[in-house]
Amino acid sequence: MKLWLAVFLGGGLGSVARYALSRLFLRLDLGVFPWATLAANLAATGLLAWLVMSWQVHLPGREHWRALLAIGFCGGFSTLSTFSHENYLLLRDGLIGHAILNIVVSVGAGILLFHLLARSS
Repeated sequence: MKLWLAVFLGGGLGSVARYALSRLFLRLDLGVFPWATLAANLAATGLLAWLVMSWQVHLPGREHWRALLAIGFCGGFSTLSTFSHENYLLLRDGLIGHAILNIVVSVGAGILLFHLLARSS
């Protein structure tokens, strides 16, 4: 039961952090490119990569922290559904280049970030 509670709390915190980041980017008014989603997904990827690599060395057996941070927080902070919706809107509005750029940068940078953090551990 403690693990379920940890996932629940981490997910709530991640979702609130994601919402706050979205509000911040809206105030910056950076145009139609979905910068907030890109930032949230890359930050969550970087945090998850760092956590996974750190746990192997420093925190073996700490399942409640893994549930809170990796599953809960990173899961609540990152968002595939918003990523998909924003790409749909870009395509619908004829911004095909923006959509392709967003998909390539999001996926490519996420994998590269995970790889770089994994190598540095």
